[in-house]
Amino acid sequence: MPTTNEKLAASLSVLKQIQDRGVSVFQASALPELTRVHRERLVRANFLKAVIPGWYMANNPADDAGDSTLWYASMEAFVTAYANARFGSEWEVNPEFSLLRHSGYTSIGMQIVIHATNANNQLLQLPHGCSVFLYQVKRRASTARRVPSASGLLLIPVSEALVRVGASFFEKQPLAAQIAMRQVDLTDLISALLAGGHSVIGGRMAGALRAVGRDDDASQLVATLKAADYVVSESNPFEQALVAISGRRNESPYVQRIQAMWAAMRSAVVDRFADIPAQAPRDVDALIDDISARYVADAYHSLSIEGYRVNASLIEKVRNGNWSPLTHPEDKETQEAMAAKGYAETHKRIRDLIRQVVTASDNPAEALRRDFFQWYVTLFSPSVAAGILKPADLAGYRSSQVFIRNALHVPLGPEAVRDCMPALFDLLVAEEHPGVRAVLGHFIFVFIHPYMDGNGRLSRFLMNCMLTTGGYPWTIVTVQSRRLYLAALEQASTYGNIVPFADLIGGLVASQAAQPLERITQRPESGEWTAPPGAAGL
Repeated sequence: MPTTNEKLAASLSVLKQIQDRGVSVFQASALPELTRVHRERLVRANFLKAVIPGWYMANNPADDAGDSTLWYASMEAFVTAYANARFGSEWEVNPEFSLLRHSGYTSIGMQIVIHATNANNQLLQLPHGCSVFLYQVKRRASTARRVPSASGLLLIPVSEALVRVGASFFEKQPLAAQIAMRQVDLTDLISALLAGGHSVIGGRMAGALRAVGRDDDASQLVATLKAADYVVSESNPFEQALVAISGRRNESPYVQRIQAMWAAMRSAVVDRFADIPAQAPRDVDALIDDISARYVADAYHSLSIEGYRVNASLIEKVRNGNWSPLTHPEDKETQEAMAAKGYAETHKRIRDLIRQVVTASDNPAEALRRDFFQWYVTLFSPSVAAGILKPADLAGYRSSQVFIRNALHVPLGPEAVRDCMPALFDLLVAEEHPGVRAVLGHFIFVFIHPYMDGNGRLSRFLMNCMLTTGGYPWTIVTVQSRRLYLAALEQASTYGNIVPFADLIGGLVASQAAQPLERITQRPESGEWTAPPGAAGL
């Protein structure tokens, strides 16, 4: 007679086989191997969670009940699977969301609107306040021209989406509209206008092209429409002047987005730092001593996760009765020790870099560009030596998608990371204000999230390298500020509002310039003040 643990292990084996096919959200009736017995057993053990009646997603039983991370990571996969089950291939997301995704906007859409000819205008409520609206339309984009997103959502092509959105999109989403107007192929845009007989929209498109610097294309569009006997009255749909985006118009939309964000946000940072005195570092020994005195050994563990996956090791632990959703204490202690060691070694490397920059009057951003890759290697080498990570984990930028716990912002995909990291260093090198380099360098780095782990620690190291070489003190983001810190990063990432983050960092810089924190660490899991490991040797 199988034991309870053996039964659960058998059900987990079935779930693993499903996940190995790349399926994380599914309709139960479409998977006959996941019988009712298996399904109910996995739900009771919290390895499966219901999305809507008849639909389930894999779940991490160790997650808190209100944790939204796994749902946000799975939402678009669910919408794709549900739409395919309802409408086959005869559906697409609405033009507004299509343009957001085409323009490099990666945050979670709390409501996704599906267009389908046989939809019924139904609102489907989903977990964590999300929803999908099934909107009935008379026509859709050509099946051959639709563009699937990384999660499988069927996007309307840029040219057709621009023609189908209203003028309000240019007011509410000016950055997405600007990038889309820079991207769109002129021939495709004119074809979409002529096919629909859109003279008024043609005038809007001409004005928008001119607003993003495509004067010749705007004139060409107007001339072509007039030659087809259209009456065109050119109008600019953008309410405010657009920020300048450097580079080619067909450059990666993700690169264009971070360039525009930097240009739009820097003035708020300059204003916040206006009353914070900065003194060019002269005595390099005194500077390094001050940095060492401010050293804090605590580093936040990464906030990014991948979707939870069942593996053979977990199945075997369950089968033998050794499984617990809580991490084994000895494993946790080893990981923390290696994280502290890597943090200390990276801190020393950065102190050496700061000494070099100040001594040689080097450009701090150029020095950062040359040395930064080794920061990650130094941070995680102890974990490799201890066998916690594999040597291949030191290779560089991530090759998988990550998600930030309970955040609407979704970091860039792996391909976009490789485009955007060089662009970030270019922005840092071109920036003259050290406060802007520190604040926006930190923010954009976290926005990109280039690694599977360590992004928070590395972003604060980057910030402090730019602060100290620019005449500001090494500044600690305290655990007491953690909620404000994460909320401010979310405001900047999802809503484009950098003011809370600039206020927080600026306030910490000013207060710690006047009164450095004691040489102690704050442990986020306890909220208590404790001495850092190895502090005596620092």
